[in-house]
Amino acid sequence: MNRWLNFRHIKDTVPLGVVLQAYGWECARKCGDHVQGRCPIHRGQRVDAFHADLRHNGFHCFVCQAHGSVLDLAAAMEGCSLRQAAWWLAEGFGARAWTPPAESGVYRPPTPERIREKESSAGLRFALRPIDSTHGYLQARGIEADTAVHFGVGYYAGPGLLQRRVVIPIHDERGQLLAYAGRSIDGAAPKYKLPAGFRKSSVLFNLHRAVTRSHDRVIVVEGFFDCLQVHQAGFPSVVGLMGCSLSAHQEALLVERFRSVVLMLDGDPAGQQGSRLIADRLRHQCALEVVRLAPGQQPDQLATPEIRRALSGTNAARGRLKIVE
Repeated sequence: MNRWLNFRHIKDTVPLGVVLQAYGWECARKCGDHVQGRCPIHRGQRVDAFHADLRHNGFHCFVCQAHGSVLDLAAAMEGCSLRQAAWWLAEGFGARAWTPPAESGVYRPPTPERIREKESSAGLRFALRPIDSTHGYLQARGIEADTAVHFGVGYYAGPGLLQRRVVIPIHDERGQLLAYAGRSIDGAAPKYKLPAGFRKSSVLFNLHRAVTRSHDRVIVVEGFFDCLQVHQAGFPSVVGLMGCSLSAHQEALLVERFRSVVLMLDGDPAGQQGSRLIADRLRHQCALEVVRLAPGQQPDQLATPEIRRALSGTNAARGRLKIVE
């Protein structure tokens, strides 16, 4: 079934400045509503190449000659059609809800603050489809199809910045879809792509599932694939930091929901240092155990029996720190 889109409404109401900000674009020079900087499309180095008129929602690059409206910018950045870009803008920035109030007959575009508030409360309103949860990359990393399906992970061949990557949906603690991470499978940089402006420090990966399986104990690992492997080994109450540091918000999410925390970060120097710092912060707030992996080891590289051995016997009393090696 064909779906109707009001391109003019999207062009007029989705602020170009907010979309540029979402892509992480940095302004080098500003004069009123006119801004200049490096071109986000061809990623050149000239700081005077890209010009945007925020009042009229238009842009032009004097190097690659890209130009047009906010719709053209999204299509160029995502590598997709104008129609696909329109749906991305409409769903990602709430354009469908931006209609003139019938009683007033006057339309006022929402402020950037209102847009961010709307995005924060609503999360993503689209899902990447289709994805292949049986892709060879996942099999090579030991991820079973059932595990990939459970987490919504798979290879995505569709249009956009995550094309030809393994995509990983990220949810908040209530289960709202916030973003996708895209893992490179062919060595292309960067290894992981995340939406511009997405704050990893505000989320614990897989928390919404972990709290439904345990209201007492949780295993904390670094990355997405660590989570998948630990879950697959029979420990479904597991969350990922998406790094080796713990933010104040992540700390609150943990101690408010679990009485016992098991840290199993990577065995490299960064993971060991992260374990020490996190343990110092948590040891007086909950029962805490630290599983120390051998140098160079990380959970996603361990076989199921090795993960089970590493986590066997972890049962510290509240207020005590237990080291498992």
